[in-house]
Amino acid sequence: MKAVLLAFNNGDLAAYLASSVVLEADTTLLIDKKLAAEGANQLDPSVKLFVHTKPRLREPLKQIKFVYKLVRQIRRLDPDVLHIQIGHLWFNLALPFLQKYPIVTTVHDPRDHVGDVETQKTPQFIKDYGYKSSDYIIVHSIQMKLLLIEAVGIAEDRISVVPLTALGDTSLAQEVNEEKNTLLFFGRIWEYKGLEYLIRAEPLIRKEIPDVKIVIAGRGDEFSQYESMMENPDSFIVHNKYITNELQSALFRQASVVVLPYIEATQSGVIPAAYNFAKPVVATRVGALHEQIDDEKTGYLVEPRNVEELAEKIIYLLKNDTVRRQMGANAKDKLETEWSPSAIGRQTTAVYKKAIDIKHPVLDNLLSSGTT
Repeated sequence: MKAVLLAFNNGDLAAYLASSVVLEADTTLLIDKKLAAEGANQLDPSVKLFVHTKPRLREPLKQIKFVYKLVRQIRRLDPDVLHIQIGHLWFNLALPFLQKYPIVTTVHDPRDHVGDVETQKTPQFIKDYGYKSSDYIIVHSIQMKLLLIEAVGIAEDRISVVPLTALGDTSLAQEVNEEKNTLLFFGRIWEYKGLEYLIRAEPLIRKEIPDVKIVIAGRGDEFSQYESMMENPDSFIVHNKYITNELQSALFRQASVVVLPYIEATQSGVIPAAYNFAKPVVATRVGALHEQIDDEKTGYLVEPRNVEELAEKIIYLLKNDTVRRQMGANAKDKLETEWSPSAIGRQTTAVYKKAIDIKHPVLDNLLSSGTT
């Protein structure tokens, strides 16, 4: 089976996915040059890599030329299946020119998050058009499958759930250290991430854990609004910038607990990243986070916007070393079994075969029998 993966964002995820799929199929990754650099350390050398330079969305003439070249390149590669990561404003409009190929699209967020201005640059109807033009859809949770069925009208038998796994350079997780009483909030800082509730929980946590440190790492909203909420600024360490793989790994290594105080969510790539470093997670019961966290086994789930409950669970984990470390070990085990590269590769290529069967039933039979 020849698979072409086309990614327009998240170089880490694209590299990890291609490296998982290549265990089962001949795999080519088409990706922007900057994104390719993000995932370079994760990419299996067996994956064929083609890089391009993606123009800005507001440059229509360059975008048309860019999409034309992409379509021609895909046709030259002539894959058995085309796997698109999320989609793209201009490329989605070219999907009618690729309908001879079985198309699989990964949908991370069926609907935009509150306050996430980056994803809102592509109109929702363009995204939905891309989903409807696909032969098969991959989502990362049952919750997202149900949302896609309800919001977009995709048939249930055209959607498969494949878990989201660890992002970043997983090779840097071999040495797992911990700086005592250190919390980590990691990722894009948008309204839906609920950072304000962790900041409000800080005085309650500090009352029980006087030397607590809360590390905030990521970019997004204007950060001054969060600084003004901090009752004890000396409890916080802020990296309000792009986080390199090396810094990301250092932050996860030193964390005692990773905290996701979200008020709205689909799934989160931060959770498997925490598991990769054997860290327990305290997160809210929103979206599909409950599908990623085994409550009281790999972490704790709390109600969104509940500052007291959030603080209570964090304090308990910081005070109980044995429980915290056992949860971290459970998390690492979950990642290495349920979300391993081989498991993701098998599940993803199984979806490819379903898409091929929809478009070309005879070809699917040949692939299944090993004739081609």
